[in-house]
Amino acid sequence: MRVVKKKMLQIRRWLKSARGIIRRKAQRGACPTLEKSYIMPAPPSAWRRWSDKRPRIAHGLRIVGIFAAIYLAMPYMLIPIFRYIDPPFSSLMVRQKLTGVHIRKKWVDIDHMAPNLVRSVILAEDASFCQHWGVDWSEVRHALARVKKGRKPRGASTLPMQTAKNLFLWPGQDYVRKALEVPIAFYMTLILPKRRVAEIYLNIAEWGPGTFGIEAAARRYFHKSAARLTPREAALLAAALPNPHRRRANKPRLRHYRIASHIRRRTKREARDVSCVFK
Repeated sequence: MRVVKKKMLQIRRWLKSARGIIRRKAQRGACPTLEKSYIMPAPPSAWRRWSDKRPRIAHGLRIVGIFAAIYLAMPYMLIPIFRYIDPPFSSLMVRQKLTGVHIRKKWVDIDHMAPNLVRSVILAEDASFCQHWGVDWSEVRHALARVKKGRKPRGASTLPMQTAKNLFLWPGQDYVRKALEVPIAFYMTLILPKRRVAEIYLNIAEWGPGTFGIEAAARRYFHKSAARLTPREAALLAAALPNPHRRRANKPRLRHYRIASHIRRRTKREARDVSCVFK
C-alpha cells in the first residue's frame, strides 16, 4: 500500500509540473491549442438552455427570424433596382389579389401623364415634396400635437412614405408600420430622384378597389388615357386619393367636389412648388 501511495503521489507531482509547463508555454504563444484545452467552457446561454428543452419551437422561431430579416432587408435591396426597372406589383396589389379582387393596372411614364395631374396629386398629397428628404417633420410635429389633444392625426405622410407603404408594407394606422416606413422613405429619397419617386407613386397608388395607377384610374372613371385628362378631372382624381374606396372621381359628392376645386386653385397658384419633378 505504501508503494502504491508513493507512486500516486509521484504521478500527481508529475501532472502538476506538466500542467505548469503547458500553461507557461501557452502564455508565451508556443502552444495555443493546449491553452484552449485547459480553459473551462462557458456556461450555456439562457436561449441555448431554452432551445435544448424545446427544439421544435426554437427551430420554428429561427425560421421566422430569417424570414423577418429578409422582409426587413428587401426594400433596401429593391429600391436601387427600381431606379431603372418599374416595380411589377406592390404589396397592396398582392393583398387584394389574394382576396380575389381583380387588379386593373397599367404602367405609364410620367412624360405621358397630364402635367396638371402630376401637380394636382403632389400638391394634394405632399405640398412640401420638393423641400424635404422623405419626412416632413413640421407636419409630424403638428400630427403629434393633435394626438396630445386627443384628436385624430392627419397630414403627416409624405409621398415617399406613402410609396414605401404601398410598395412594401401594409395599410392601416399603426406605429409599427410608421417605424418601418420612415427609414425606407429616407433611403428612397436618397437613392431615387424626386421625379422617379413621383412616377412610382402615381403608378401604384390605389384609386378604388382593384384599380392601381393613374392610367387605370383615368380609363375606369373617364374612359381616356392619363395624358388627356383635363385639369378638372385631374383635381377630382387627386381629391379621391385619401379615401379611394368612398370617393369616386366620376361621381363626386359635394365635399369631394369642394376639395377638388381647392386643389385646382392651388395648382394654378403653387405650380413652382413641384419644379423638382418637371425637367
